[in-house]
Amino acid sequence: MKSFPLQLLRLTLQQQRAFAALLLFLTMVIGGPAHAERIKDLATIQGVRSNQLIGYGLVVGLDGTGDQTTQTPFTVQSIISMMQQMGVSLPPGTNLQLKNVAAVMVTSALPPFAQAGQTLDITVSSMGNAKSLRGGTLLMTPLKGADGQIYAIAQGSLVVGGVGASANGSQTQINHLSVGRVSAGATVERTVPNNITAADTVTLELKEADFSTANLVVDAINRRFGQNTAMAMDGRVIQVKPPASNSRVGFLASLETINVTPAQTTAKVILNARTGSVVMNQSVTLDSCAISHGNLSVVISSAPVISQPGPLSSGQTVATQVSQIDINKEPGKVVPLPAGASLSDVVKALNAIGTTPQDLLAILQAMKAAGALHADLEII
Repeated sequence: MKSFPLQLLRLTLQQQRAFAALLLFLTMVIGGPAHAERIKDLATIQGVRSNQLIGYGLVVGLDGTGDQTTQTPFTVQSIISMMQQMGVSLPPGTNLQLKNVAAVMVTSALPPFAQAGQTLDITVSSMGNAKSLRGGTLLMTPLKGADGQIYAIAQGSLVVGGVGASANGSQTQINHLSVGRVSAGATVERTVPNNITAADTVTLELKEADFSTANLVVDAINRRFGQNTAMAMDGRVIQVKPPASNSRVGFLASLETINVTPAQTTAKVILNARTGSVVMNQSVTLDSCAISHGNLSVVISSAPVISQPGPLSSGQTVATQVSQIDINKEPGKVVPLPAGASLSDVVKALNAIGTTPQDLLAILQAMKAAGALHADLEII
């Protein structure tokens, strides 16, 4: 069966109880049989992937919001090198004070089967201390792959999704100003060779390694195209032999549309200690156990006390602090949980004792240590 992740948010006690009721309703609604998914959604084809591209360039035409050249010498060096390539030689020792230029890094992704002449979207990010890239133009920048070869050339006017203004020491800013984007700003100059149509076999890679799901995918492919067409190499990799009579593209199109009902996932609880988020899938169950929960709060308050000397005395006014410490402990509540409790029972019981997401982190870890929680705990 397919698991449906449910997230517990920071809510008040009344909101948590209402949210628990909603979770119970959703569990009853979606707790039925898992629906089938296409192989396209479960696996990828080995060799059909994108490749990251990166380049270093210059953005010009800024309205005085570029790099401060005294603090970013690489911007000046880049300008001098570019001007020399343009046939302009600067006298030695020239001190450039540029305000309308910024050094940037340009990134993009080369999609599979990209051909020369195809355009790509690019992201331009400031690497100096430019205040804003708004209104700038990216000069011709080569984009290289991991092998150092140039695969695309980028150039164009930036679109920055933010705005800022300052005057007399006051400033305001909306969104981010040091990153911009150029739609269709790069042109592919080199293609990446791909032999998927010439190889004897096609290799599928499951997005989530699972032996049961891999076996189900193999059975579905063999029912569609005949026995011995597919064979699982391990819990992730499946090797498929295309029929000799079919075209490779048509075979892959038919292969991707086969519906498979994936195996039930492993019971897992995801804990985010930074945000207090707790996510559990539907496979989480419990053995019989009891939970006691009580909150301990410490409140420290300080108030100033001023000692004033008498009139005509030589004393001095003294200011001190008086602190008061209050320790409040809420009574703990013991809630029994029966064996075989489902996700909805766990959520309902934990919310009944007024637990917050931070409390759930400690409670679930304790339940796992006691052997009552049948799930893998993953802290992110």
